[in-house]
Amino acid sequence: MNLHNVELLISAVNMNQYPKTDVCEVAFAGRSNVGKSSLINKLLNRKSLARVSQKPGKTATINFYNIDNTMNFVDLPGYGYAQVSKEEKKRWAKMIETYLSKRTQLSQVILLVDSRHKPTGDDVTMINFIRNYCERAVVIATKCDKISKKQLEDNLRTIIETLKLSGDDIIIPFSTVKNIGIEEFWCYVSEILGVEV
Repeated sequence: MNLHNVELLISAVNMNQYPKTDVCEVAFAGRSNVGKSSLINKLLNRKSLARVSQKPGKTATINFYNIDNTMNFVDLPGYGYAQVSKEEKKRWAKMIETYLSKRTQLSQVILLVDSRHKPTGDDVTMINFIRNYCERAVVIATKCDKISKKQLEDNLRTIIETLKLSGDDIIIPFSTVKNIGIEEFWCYVSEILGVEV
């Protein structure tokens, strides 16, 4: 994968700040600390383009990353972090809902879940929300290097059952440490979305 020009376009909090581009967008959603920023850095072969925080709940904006003017990655605020106020959670939920419902360039929302755990109620809510805007569900199971192969197989079955994945839905095990899932992701982007990067 040749990624030449990759840049953070803007960190937006409302529609007026969305970048005026017409390339397709792939958005990443998931719980706080599920590994969205690490995944974006790994996929784009950059060490610190997306800021990785040790403290969950720090991404409070929608971050747009342009890739060679062929597509944008969109990092949505993480959800489910208990120490964020109700008002802040509502604001983030509204921010995500506005992006998903209004952004015509959106091609796919990808849900990240932690491969070590059963998806939460928030994850189920999000996958159902995503189904309103996307033809298929695409799930990336992060941190799969932290469990055994047998555990991963069992946990993937649990994720598929809990999120009711079937048919054209896709699940990709992923590890930023062992470079698992990178090729599968880019194959999905080129074959299913028809974007050559």
